[in-house]
Amino acid sequence: MKRIALLFSFILTFASLNAQNGGKPIPPYRILNPDSVYVTPAQLKKSGPVMIIYFSPDCTHCQHFTDEITDQLKAEKKQHKNLLHKTQIVMITWSSLQAIQVFYKDYELDKYPNITVGTEGYTYLVQKYYQVKTTPYIAVYTKAGKLVQAFEKVPKLSDVVAAIKKA
Repeated sequence: MKRIALLFSFILTFASLNAQNGGKPIPPYRILNPDSVYVTPAQLKKSGPVMIIYFSPDCTHCQHFTDEITDQLKAEKKQHKNLLHKTQIVMITWSSLQAIQVFYKDYELDKYPNITVGTEGYTYLVQKYYQVKTTPYIAVYTKAGKLVQAFEKVPKLSDVVAAIKKA
């Protein structure tokens, strides 16, 4: 009985430490952006929340979610709001450089300096890190790099915005 109580106390201690830590930190990605420049978490600004989106350029859910984000960014600009504009959005895929260049151009993501798009190639480091099964996979972090919430399935943009507000 003592062993069970001791094991239970270890589990509770570990769980509380993990909760205080905010879960998984931002993954140590190294992605190649559409300009053929490598980008890492070291380039993230410490001034606002971070949203990591693991996506596929040919995924219809990912395309729709990208449309929603850009529409929201346009609406925020008209309303003089800055929630998504202050959020650093990092879109990571395993797809080829050519595929992300087309995606980047088609969605005119160059208009949004807070959006970074890149490929991790066939390293699958980020995909394994999050154990991604479907795309888009979305993780929202505080400016300090603590996980606020992860979405394993396509979320409503309003749910993602609520997570960003918590960050």
